[in-house]
Amino acid sequence: HVHNRHHGRNGNSAGGDFQVTVTELRELMELRGADALQKIQDSYGDTEGLCQRLLSSPTDGLSGDPADLEQRCQRFGKNFIPPKKPKTFLELVWEALQDVTLIILEAAAIISLGLSFYQPPDKDMCGHVSGGEDESEGDTGWIEGAAILLSVVCVVLVTAFNDWSKEKQFRGLQSRIEQEQRFTVVRKGNVIQIPVADMVVGDLAQVKYGDLLPTDGILVQGNDLKLDESSLTGESDHVRKSVDKDPMLLSGTHVMEGSGRMLVTAVGVNSQTGIIFTLLGAGDLEEDVKEKKGL
Repeated sequence: HVHNRHHGRNGNSAGGDFQVTVTELRELMELRGADALQKIQDSYGDTEGLCQRLLSSPTDGLSGDPADLEQRCQRFGKNFIPPKKPKTFLELVWEALQDVTLIILEAAAIISLGLSFYQPPDKDMCGHVSGGEDESEGDTGWIEGAAILLSVVCVVLVTAFNDWSKEKQFRGLQSRIEQEQRFTVVRKGNVIQIPVADMVVGDLAQVKYGDLLPTDGILVQGNDLKLDESSLTGESDHVRKSVDKDPMLLSGTHVMEGSGRMLVTAVGVNSQTGIIFTLLGAGDLEEDVKEKKGL
């Protein structure tokens, strides 16, 4: 009865296509172990029922039809986490200026300049201002302060330029890795490798020893599968995953033993890694998520 009622409600909200929403999948992937199994049983009957809701097959995967893949991208998002906006050169200059040593040097330079321009009049007995050797010293007294300020400017510019070039190199390397990284999925019964960015919700992905999971998923079939979830939980012990006890596979975790197949349930900003990136202050991510949800 619960299953039928849930089915009807989702069918109406999905417009007759995918009978499950992004919000429901996100809530499901927040659960672990027995709680997750209970949620799957109550809402979808079993994992195969969730596959049917996502118009996917637990054995053959997706059809690979471009129109279907595009529809999934629009509905559930792409497997891409937009990077934070790079800092401008002026922002890097401002950060370099926050160094304590440079602040002390700046203060010393300003004091030195102020003293060089201030000359108390030296009056003789008759009240006349006497000139002499001090005038030549006063003319060149500003050089010390200016030299300190010049050295501070040089240090700040060099530091900011180094930070800017390193950040540019890092972003170039990161984008190249993202473009070249591929993952094994099953589409139309064939095992193929596709770019990680092309993975969509409903894909049937093959996981094996050594893989870094690029998406969230639910285990459909496993063979002595153990994962390292320390990147998410901090727990160093390997976690055993099985269809009947704990089928929840999370992005950003490493496969340490065994193999299996998982149904992709969350990608990009909706995956656990994407959610963490959003919480860590990537403000532009929050805006993108709100735009997609129409908020």
